[in-house]
Amino acid sequence: MNNNKQPLNHWLGGFLTGIISCVTLVWLTLAFNKYHPVTELAWFSFILPILLSLSVLSYAILLWSKRDKRLSQGNNLIKAGKFDEAWELLQQCNKQEKLMPLLYQLAIHFQQSEQFEKALSVYEFIAEYAPDYGDVREQIKRHKAMQDTMLYGAVNSAESHRIDLDSDETPTLGRYEIEKELGKGAMGTVYLGKDPKINRVVAIKTMALSQEFEDDELDEVKERFFREAETAGRLTHPNIVTVYDVGEEHELAYIAMEFLDGHDLIRYTKPDKLLPIKTVLQLIILAADALNYAHQQNIVHRDIKPANVMLIPKSSTIKITDFGIARITDSSKTKTGMVLGTPSYMSPEQLVGKHIDGRSDIFSLGVMLYQLLTGRLPFKGDSMASLMFCIANEPHPEIIGLRKGLIETKPGISEMIDKVLAKTPENRYQSGQEFAQDLRNYLKIIKK
Repeated sequence: MNNNKQPLNHWLGGFLTGIISCVTLVWLTLAFNKYHPVTELAWFSFILPILLSLSVLSYAILLWSKRDKRLSQGNNLIKAGKFDEAWELLQQCNKQEKLMPLLYQLAIHFQQSEQFEKALSVYEFIAEYAPDYGDVREQIKRHKAMQDTMLYGAVNSAESHRIDLDSDETPTLGRYEIEKELGKGAMGTVYLGKDPKINRVVAIKTMALSQEFEDDELDEVKERFFREAETAGRLTHPNIVTVYDVGEEHELAYIAMEFLDGHDLIRYTKPDKLLPIKTVLQLIILAADALNYAHQQNIVHRDIKPANVMLIPKSSTIKITDFGIARITDSSKTKTGMVLGTPSYMSPEQLVGKHIDGRSDIFSLGVMLYQLLTGRLPFKGDSMASLMFCIANEPHPEIIGLRKGLIETKPGISEMIDKVLAKTPENRYQSGQEFAQDLRNYLKIIKK
């Protein structure tokens, strides 16, 4: 059943039940008086139906107040930054005018946190009731187009420091000619560009660092940006996006990289859109091999998640993106309060600010494997504090039983999940190669 209809059906069910009960009681009372007239009990014919009617009315008022309470709770959750909880709650409300501004606000927050599939879901939810609300039609069109856009990172809300594409002259950034805008990224805009010297098409990710960071830390952030981007540029692997160049111009720091014809894995984290089990395992094996290569170069990604893994449908392969980007904001906070990195995928040691190595990336990859297989995260919390506690202390739900087709063998998927999500790095897989090998062995068994 559609979640949108549940509250209404619940209300109608209770109301109709009360009406049927009331009519039945009136009929029984009248029948009793007809065959057993008792003058003293004549009031009985009226009092009980009235009381029952009042009960039905009270029940309706109670449901109505709960609906209003859900709106208030949803608003409070949005203000507290608990967007997933707010989305889950607001879907249960009856569609009404009061709900639309809250939903629109929620969609914007999802965009700003680079959860574009969720933003699209919210916009489509709004459109079912109010298709002409604000710029919902335009947002839906843009987000659907973005699903097939070749971005690595995706689209967000930064509006300033954009390159003027309406100029008579071809705009440039560094040595690159800018052809069109692909979307807006976490701290800037992503453009389609071309290197005219070698006629190579590139994606250019810009970052308005001066707008996002406080003045007293801007120099440090810029230095870190160039250092991390140059380090990522040394990575040469078929499953890691190639970084060609890094620079700064027009108060924009930019990274020119491989132009990818694909989309990220976010869409496949929904319970109703999961990839086949074998496909998930094959993609995670590729990611584990790529991380193993990077870790051998002493490079840690720090933000492995579905949004940073691009699927290239034509070649049935993946590319890991954004190497080193999360490092840019380590110990720093943007002016807008945004800190890069996604807590739900972070290792226990990363959450508390300890020194991390490649085993932290392996933990994050394990979280992603769990989510791609089941459509749910292994660790959840009502707040950042409770999420951190859960990741550091609570066991994840047993994966067997969460999806048909997951079988327990030797090596078993449960055993591998337990190991990759171990709380301490010492008990975890020590390398991507080790993790990939166990996944390959499991894949051979389930293929038989």
